[in-house]
Amino acid sequence: MRPSDRLFQIIQILRRSRRPLTAEAIAAELETSKRTIYRDISTLIGQRVPIRGEAGLGYVLEGGFDLPPLMLTSDEIEAAALGARWVQSRGDPALSRAAADLIAKLAAIVPERLRDVALAQTVTSVAVAGLVFGLG
Repeated sequence: MRPSDRLFQIIQILRRSRRPLTAEAIAAELETSKRTIYRDISTLIGQRVPIRGEAGLGYVLEGGFDLPPLMLTSDEIEAAALGARWVQSRGDPALSRAAADLIAKLAAIVPERLRDVALAQTVTSVAVAGLVFGLG
């Protein structure tokens, strides 16, 4: 994995987690060393990515860090979230992680007032699609 890809992946891993993550956990997911993660986190902090970390607790991405805007219609968001939830529940580990990253990105771009509605419908839609179309 290229260093720039790994830096982006660290941001995505932290974005989708609601709890602090240790360097060990991040390293395991990215199949690299803890030392590399420490260096990468330091690089990200130097680039003004708001990562907070405490010894023994792990790292968190503080609120307010945004990806560049992406314009999607509500139907596109629902379609992407529906597909991602299905892949997340049935894909191999790498695809499941990619789907979780996509869902985190969607949650970041959907206006807060619509976030619960748009992403909550996805879970129901996946269940219904599995029953109606025999996807499960």
